[in-house]
Amino acid sequence: MKQAGILKNIPIFSCLHDDELYELTNVAIKKTFSKNTILISEGDSTDSLYVIYSGKVKAIITDENGKEVILSIFGPGEYFGELAFIDGEHRSASIITREPTEVLIISRDGLRDILSSNPNLAFNLLVGVVKRLREATKQIEGLALMDVYGRVARLLAHFAKAQGEKQIIEEKLTHQEIANMTGSSREMVSRIFKDLLAGGYISIENKLITINKPLPYSW
Repeated sequence: MKQAGILKNIPIFSCLHDDELYELTNVAIKKTFSKNTILISEGDSTDSLYVIYSGKVKAIITDENGKEVILSIFGPGEYFGELAFIDGEHRSASIITREPTEVLIISRDGLRDILSSNPNLAFNLLVGVVKRLREATKQIEGLALMDVYGRVARLLAHFAKAQGEKQIIEEKLTHQEIANMTGSSREMVSRIFKDLLAGGYISIENKLITINKPLPYSW
């Protein structure tokens, strides 16, 4: 029942009827992984869809020198692996757990019958792919057109959530992770945070970042 409820709240599965949701839970395999576990390696040839039950993961790619770039961070109710799930090609990124994580793994064969009887599910998958493409386009645009200050500011704004009159970043991001998401260095990110703190743009308490006023996108 709980698995069906989680799947129902995921946009791509919101079109399914209860009997289809229960059928889906029957073919979904639930697995638990510890922190810093590689769930998928870039270049793998698997074709399963992964839905996060609890915990968080990050999607990364690495260059020839081993430098890591973080593409996205996913949490409960989100999913990954949809590209290889659709086209059967090799995985385009590696997925690593940021904390102990439970996932539901759904194979393409396990979902095929449901897809054939519910074309809206195929459409929802397509919408999800388009959304990820738009996010990737914005990320590339930021890397090409913004300076490092702007990229860090936009990243913080992306993760911020309104809590009353405040904007809180609940995601505990390290300076190295922020650097890996903005194409910068940890030292540069630390310098930017120092400037943001000195200017009163942000405050940090118990590792939670609060945005106190609109962030500058360039200095």
